[in-house]
Amino acid sequence: MAKKKIKDIVEELLHDFLAQNGYELYNVEFVKEGRDWFLRVYADKIQEGAEESYISTEDCERISRFLSEKLDKVDPIPQNYYLEVSSPGMDRELLKEEHYRRYRGRQVEVRLYQPIDGKKQIEGTLEDLKEDRIIVIDENKQSWELPLAQVAKTKLAVVF
Repeated sequence: MAKKKIKDIVEELLHDFLAQNGYELYNVEFVKEGRDWFLRVYADKIQEGAEESYISTEDCERISRFLSEKLDKVDPIPQNYYLEVSSPGMDRELLKEEHYRRYRGRQVEVRLYQPIDGKKQIEGTLEDLKEDRIIVIDENKQSWELPLAQVAKTKLAVVF
């Protein structure tokens, strides 16, 4: 079964359960590492208001039990795999437009495929997402308009 199809099935199986319990699906991966397959589900609490709340290990366990039971019934994955349910983490990767919009004003680390003005990594404040570009202001107050096609990875910076 194609990876995308498995991802879609997991999203369908979880949709109502997550919404009813105040969670949201952040990402799903179905990957092979060495000889083993992993179905990784990243979930988070639905953010309401300005204060951030984080998913707990108990929340992840609850989601894992629910999903495991559903996957056992539907059985969409022919090979053996490990199911992992976790938080996207403090240094979460921004994958979708909604992620970029949610984390406006936060510190990010952006890695590029090709250097722009001699830099392959830009760190700064995520200002905006406009069409096919993200705008980041670095510590020197320089504004960077980075084409999404050139962005290899954007993740939240962990600031202490």
